[in-house]
Parts: sequence; structure tokens; C-alpha cells
Amino acid sequence: MNEFFLVSLIQMNSYFEFLPYVLVVFVPTLSMRLWAEDRKYNTYELLVTLPLRSSQLITGKYIAALFVFLLVLVGSLPIVVMLYTLGRPDVGQILASYLGALLAGGFILALGQLISACTKDQIVAYLLTLMASAVFFLSGHALLTGVLDGLWPSLQVGTFVRENFSALPHYETFTRGLLDLRSALYFILLSGSFLWLNQRLIEKQKQ
Repeated sequence: MNEFFLVSLIQMNSYFEFLPYVLVVFVPTLSMRLWAEDRKYNTYELLVTLPLRSSQLITGKYIAALFVFLLVLVGSLPIVVMLYTLGRPDVGQILASYLGALLAGGFILALGQLISACTKDQIVAYLLTLMASAVFFLSGHALLTGVLDGLWPSLQVGTFVRENFSALPHYETFTRGLLDLRSALYFILLSGSFLWLNQRLIEKQKQ
């Protein structure tokens, strides 16, 4: 809100800059129950014996969780309405930022669903997903990058991790209003890989 009234900037940059750190904490709460709850209440065996392929079960759970996450994003639309009331914001940048948020959330959901399939405890699934997601996003933070580069100046470890591993730079590409194919593929391919590993894990456990 400070940007709106103190700096007179009609934009959502501050919102989307802070959003990935909220997603790291919030999104694992959506994924932690996807498989762990079925194991805890002994409904897992019923699910895997239904006349459905493992890929259908995994996709169904993922789409359901993604829909809930999408509803959360929709809850921020009053901010967009307020921006249009105050002035003329950059609609392209806002749309690209929302796309980046959706891809980042879907990425964490896919990772969390895989982790949830590995445990019966929802709290364990939540904490492991939170830590794994934090590694992906915090590894691209400028502060951590600077610290790692300072420890090994000749190797530039922080810069290497940020450019080749971290999800944060790819997310930031969207917040700048850019629709970069490489960044989109980063989230899509990794999310698909997590879902594929989830499928392999379920099929192995069915044997």
C-alpha cells in the first residue's frame, strides 16, 4: 500500500516481489494431505485399486489442489480493481506476474505432492516441502548469492546456483512483464518431472 499512496506508483511490484516467500510457506499446506492423509486413514489401498491409472489419480489430485490455489490468487483481484480506480497500471506486467505466480505455485504443488506420497505424516510432508521449496527460491535471493560469492570469489558459487538452479530468477522474469519461454519451461518441465516421479513411486508401491 505504501507504493500506492506514498510513492504514487500504480503497480503491484511489491506484492509480487514478496509473493514467492508467502507461497513457500502457504502452498505446502495444500499439498501435504494429497497422499499422506490417504495413508494415515488407510484409504490409499482403496484409491490404488480403483479402475484408474496412476497418472489419472495423480493428475486429479494435482488439478484439484491447483484449482484451490487459483482461487487464492483470484482473491487478490480487488487490488487490480483498486489500481484501475487510481490510474492506468501496466496490464501486461500484471498479467505476466499472475502467470508467474501460477507457475510457481504449480511447481511447489507438484513438489509437495511427490513428497506427500513418501510419508504418512502430513506435518512431515509440510515441513519437507517447505524446506525443499525454500531451497529452490531462497537460493536465488541476492543476499544469499552475495554471501556465497563472497565465500568463494573465484568460483562464484552463488551466481552459479542462481543462474542454473534457483526458481527465483525465472519467477522474477514474469514479474518484470516478460513472457520468457525458458522460464516457463523451467517451471513446466520440473513440475512435470515431479508428477512423473510421483507416478513411478505409486506404481512401484502397487506392485
